[in-house]
Amino acid sequence: MAIEASPSTMFSPWPDRLRHSAIVLLVAGLALAALVFFGELSPLRAGIVFACIAGAALVPWRLHDGEATQDDAMINPVEQPAVRAIVGGIPDPAVLLDRAGRVIHLNAAAAQLAPALRKGELAQFALRSPEIIAALREAIANTEPRRTSYVNHVPVDRWMDLVVTPVPVPTAFGGTDTCMLMTFHDQTPIRRVEEMRADFVANASHELRTPLAALSGFIDTLQGPAKDDAKARERFLGIMHIQATRMARLIDDLLSLSRVELSAHVRPDTQIDITPIIRQVGDSLELLANERGVKIEMELPDGPEMVAGDREELLRVFENLIENALKYGASGERVVVSLVHASTTEGVSEIRVSVRDFGPGIAPEHLPRLTERFYRVDVGDSRAQGGTGLGLSLVKHILNRHRGRLLIESVPKQGATFTAAFPLPKALSQNAAPAA
Repeated sequence: MAIEASPSTMFSPWPDRLRHSAIVLLVAGLALAALVFFGELSPLRAGIVFACIAGAALVPWRLHDGEATQDDAMINPVEQPAVRAIVGGIPDPAVLLDRAGRVIHLNAAAAQLAPALRKGELAQFALRSPEIIAALREAIANTEPRRTSYVNHVPVDRWMDLVVTPVPVPTAFGGTDTCMLMTFHDQTPIRRVEEMRADFVANASHELRTPLAALSGFIDTLQGPAKDDAKARERFLGIMHIQATRMARLIDDLLSLSRVELSAHVRPDTQIDITPIIRQVGDSLELLANERGVKIEMELPDGPEMVAGDREELLRVFENLIENALKYGASGERVVVSLVHASTTEGVSEIRVSVRDFGPGIAPEHLPRLTERFYRVDVGDSRAQGGTGLGLSLVKHILNRHRGRLLIESVPKQGATFTAAFPLPKALSQNAAPAA
């Protein structure tokens, strides 16, 4: 069975204007052929008329096709959505510029870093740092990558690295051009760590140098002028023993702090009853309390209080907190150690172990810095008490590893309270809520 092919289906794969022109030419050809067949028109004239009709039908289609091709060619490949998506997907702040330095694309991170950046405007007006402008001009002039560093002081100090990379891109007319891709890298965390490391080494060296200098001096004295002085020898040996003990404790604290930092990402999962640990620490410090004339009062529940923790690290926490209270709050003549259940503002149940003294207290300006390494409120008093300046820093790091927190409250002349807060597991927190 034959299928009749109509003009619309016969030319359907063609473009619309070309299909219409073909239909017009087909009809005109049939009409002219009929006129020639019946002798109404000579073949020459019929050919001339058909040529005129064909020209009138095909020329507009060619002109329209040329206009469309020209419009497509005028679209800059760099303006395509795919390029914008690539720049937007770069995690660091990134800006794509043309050879004149105008912004073509920028991602959200770059807009946050430099809010003055605008698409289609010169980047030099928004990025006023001399280092940035110099690197960008050199990269544009030499078509070579440039790297520079600068400090952004607003709103806070930030150390940034800038890399300007020439990127060859196709042009609208088939050639190639060069754009400039600027990527910014925040070096502030690295700089902070380097500064902390330098400060740590300087402070540790200073703290170790002091007892070493004392030991060296007394050794020279015992080998020289006091060689035969038994009374001086006994006194010097006692001082040397104190200094050696202090240096050993400093090294022990440094090693403990290093171990805690290495395992900071691993949370202990062993369930520990902290009540006997606190009582054990209190019993071990009873001798120190008697020497200072301080009474340790324990306000602890009779039942077990379970937390996920490391026993040795928890011992260090309570040793440091109670020992600090005995040393620096001795004038209050008592230290109260208590354990309560509480909830945070987010509704997380906690066990809070508080150590309160009734000594001179701590001035408000010192409270934010108490957990810094080697920070002391009174350097002379701390060294006289045998402190290393690392105790509270070690407590903070241990509590961080246990996903807990350290709370410090103090009013001058009314004592200070240091609280170690441990989050409760969900099952235990649900059971402890009615009791709390």
